[in-house]
Amino acid sequence: MSEQDYVEPATVGAAVAALAAARGSTRLLAGGTDVLVQLRSGRVRPDLIVNLRRIPELAGVRSEDGAFVIGAATPCAVLGEHAALARAWPGVIEAATLIGSKQVQGRASLGGNLCNGSPAADSVPALIAAGAVALIDGPAGRRECPIEAVPAGPGRTTLAPAEILVAIRLPARPVRSGDAYLRLIPRTEMDIAVVGAAVNLTVDAAGVVTAARVALGAVAPTALRVDAAGAALVGSTLDAAAIERMQAAVRAACRPIDDKRGTIAYRTQVAGVLAGRAARIAHQRATQGGQA
Repeated sequence: MSEQDYVEPATVGAAVAALAAARGSTRLLAGGTDVLVQLRSGRVRPDLIVNLRRIPELAGVRSEDGAFVIGAATPCAVLGEHAALARAWPGVIEAATLIGSKQVQGRASLGGNLCNGSPAADSVPALIAAGAVALIDGPAGRRECPIEAVPAGPGRTTLAPAEILVAIRLPARPVRSGDAYLRLIPRTEMDIAVVGAAVNLTVDAAGVVTAARVALGAVAPTALRVDAAGAALVGSTLDAAAIERMQAAVRAACRPIDDKRGTIAYRTQVAGVLAGRAARIAHQRATQGGQA
């Protein structure tokens, strides 16, 4: 690993200023579970490394009128231990606690999982399905955008060079609603998703779906929000016909690649299966008012 400049700012503003003044390439360091591997392998050779771990605003979970604001550098292990967050958004927590091993989750964060730009990132479909919003700071000030607008392709995001993801906001959970995330991996744990599927829905007192969001991972250059799949569930109690319509919309949206982990045909088929299963889990959670 070649020598780089290194700074540890104490505020978001100082971090933005360091990035804006940098000459050459930069990398942000939060948990380091991606960046340190990339540095050691020589895949990246930044001129400046900005360590975000000493910025209080980027750590912790706080509640705001029923919504949850998660600091971008908050370890996934912390999220898994947050009882109120787990009750409100079990699907998001399921995704967060699938990132790497228990040891990795002590460092890895939702912000890093999003900004690493992997199409197979576990947390991103769950956040998209939840309707989460990214809070971003930069030289032009603070802005917000939907999570699905952050990834731009493998290893890339839409953040400007001197912008920083500060936090992720999960909306207040409507009554009678639930979410779920499922993935398929070749091994039992600690592997990259072949396909990931997340569903978030709300039902009325009779169990009829009134709103639904479906998102997929590892089947396109970025995680996908599939509006047609969500629309296929609205007005149903998740009968077989509604699930089939949703699965057809999911498969139509897939644009996967062939690689050693799965073929295009296999990933496309599995995406529909996982989305159907996730929808049923989310519906059960919504109708029972708790985790299933």
